[in-house]
Amino acid sequence: MKQASSAQPQSFAVIKSFNFFIYGAIAIYMSFFPLYLHSVGVSSFQIGVLLAGGPFISVLANPFWGYISDRWHNTKRVLLVLLFGNLILMQAAFIGFSYPVLVMIMLAYFFFESPLFSQSNSLILDTIEGTGRRFGEFRLWGSLGWALMAVSAGPVIGMIGIQRLWIVYSLIMLAAIVVALWLPRRNISPKSAAEQGSYASIFKNKWFIVFLLIGVLISIPNGMNSTFMPLYMSELGGTEGLIGLSAFLTSIFEIPVFLLFDRYMPKGKKAMIMGLALVSLLYSVRWLLMSAATSPYEVIGIQVMNSVTFGGFYYIGTQLTSVLVPQQFRASGQALYALSWGGVAGIIAGIAGGWVFQNLGAVTMYRLGSVLSLLSVAGFLLLYVLMRRAAGIGIDSGESMR
Repeated sequence: MKQASSAQPQSFAVIKSFNFFIYGAIAIYMSFFPLYLHSVGVSSFQIGVLLAGGPFISVLANPFWGYISDRWHNTKRVLLVLLFGNLILMQAAFIGFSYPVLVMIMLAYFFFESPLFSQSNSLILDTIEGTGRRFGEFRLWGSLGWALMAVSAGPVIGMIGIQRLWIVYSLIMLAAIVVALWLPRRNISPKSAAEQGSYASIFKNKWFIVFLLIGVLISIPNGMNSTFMPLYMSELGGTEGLIGLSAFLTSIFEIPVFLLFDRYMPKGKKAMIMGLALVSLLYSVRWLLMSAATSPYEVIGIQVMNSVTFGGFYYIGTQLTSVLVPQQFRASGQALYALSWGGVAGIIAGIAGGWVFQNLGAVTMYRLGSVLSLLSVAGFLLLYVLMRRAAGIGIDSGESMR
C-alpha cells in the first residue's frame, strides 16, 4: 500500500540543487577528460578502451549499489559514499601515472561514478511518490547544471590549460557533496510479506528485459558519440570553448523537453514504447547528419538534437522502468536501466567505437550508428505489437511473457 509522501518543499529544493551540481561535474568530465588524455599522449584507441572500462565496471557497480540502496532504504548514504569515492579517485587519475596504472585507477573510479545518476533518479521518484510532482521538473536541473557548467568550464580551461582540468572538476564535485549532506532519505512505505516479493522477480518481467536489450542497441552509437565527439570536433578545428558550447546546447534544450514530457507524455506502457520508437528514428537522422558534418559549427548545431533523442530516451525509459518494476526494487530497476544504456552499450561503444574511429574514421562510425538506430526502431515497433497482442488475449503488459 502506498502512502502519501512526507517530503517537504526544502527537500525538493535540495534535490534540484544536487542534480545541478552532480550533472555539472560529470559534464566537465565527459566533455574534457578525453581531451586531457589526448594531451598527455593517450591514443584514440587507448582512450576508447580506457573509457570502456566505465561501462564494464557499471555492469557490476549498478546492480551492487542498487541492491545496497534497496537493502539500506537510504539512498542518501549510498550517494555520499559514491561522491567521496568519485572525488578521491579522480584526483589520483590526474597525477600522471603510466597507462596501465591509470587504467586501474579509472576502473575503481567508475565503480563509484557509474551508479550516480540511477541512484539520483531513484531518490527523486521515491521522494515525489504521492505528491503530484513530476520527475521532469527535478531532472531538468541536471540538464541546467550540465549546460551551464560545461559552457562556463570551456573558456576557463582554455585559459588555465587542460592540464589543470582537475581543479575545475574538483570544485564542482565538492559543491555536490556539500549539498548531498542535506538530501532526504528514501520515502519507502513498509511492505507486507505478500507485497515484498523476491528480488529475482525483476528478471521475470520479460517486457522489462526486452526493453533493456533494445536499449543497449540504441545506446551504442550514443556512447560512441559521447566518447569521441570532442575528438571529432577537435579534428574539424573546434576549440575547448566550442566543445563546451556544444555540451551547453545539448543540455539546455532538454529543459523544455522534460517539461513537455511532464505535461503531455501518456503514462501507458504501449504509448511509451511508441515514443521510444520515434526517439530511435530521430537518433538515426542525427547520426546520419553527424557523418556529413564538415565543421565544428555544424556539429554544434546537430548536437542540439540530443535534447530530444537522449532526453527523450532517458525520460521515457526512466518512467517505463518505474512502471514495470515494483517500488520496493525501484533502485535496482533504475540501476539495471542505467546498466543498459551506460554499461553494456558503453563497453561496446568504447572498444568498437575506438577501433572504428581510429581505423575507419568518424564518418564511418556515425553511419554505423545510424544503422543501429534503425534496428532499434524495428525492435520497439515489434515490442509494441507484442504488447498489443498480449493485451488482446488478456495478459497484462506489466507481467512476464509466457
